[in-house]
Amino acid sequence: MKMFVEPADVYLYMDIVDFRKSINGLIVVVEQNMELNAFRDALFVFCNKKRDKLKILYWDKTGFALWYKRLEKYRFKWPVDANLQHLNVTEQQLQWLLSGYDVIGHQPLHYNASGL
Repeated sequence: MKMFVEPADVYLYMDIVDFRKSINGLIVVVEQNMELNAFRDALFVFCNKKRDKLKILYWDKTGFALWYKRLEKYRFKWPVDANLQHLNVTEQQLQWLLSGYDVIGHQPLHYNASGL
């Protein structure tokens, strides 16, 4: 899948977002909660509480644009980390997220002395 823009960075906002927020409300989240410049060459990705909708906000040099995706069934495999305000991911990881895959990948394997 080809990206609609070529971002320098992709940021996932780790907290849930009220999806009544549109462009102006999401800009406030980027600048106040994430403490990032909304005008930078980046995609800012937000998820709703049910994890079935995503919004992607970006500045395209002439104005802000908002992309919206709703899954008809299933849920996005949104990463969870209470210690992070936002997570910087690669364009490939965003593609995985949009395709329904886990962007973080598999959990690390832990072995004890007996190999179990």
